[in-house]
Amino acid sequence: MYGWAFTLAIIALIAAVLGFGGLAGALVDVALVIFVIALIGTIIFFVLGWKAAKEIID
Repeated sequence: MYGWAFTLAIIALIAAVLGFGGLAGALVDVALVIFVIALIGTIIFFVLGWKAAKEIID
């Protein structure tokens, strides 16, 4: 998912340079939403993995 967010951000940057402001703004919004979802998912899986590893060790 981070790859998708990065790709959309690059496309938005190119669109902004070419003068497509509305499209660039929409792509940045989508990229930001995808990035936040990926970040939340990463934190959740990190905590779940940490708890699972703690139970195995104990």
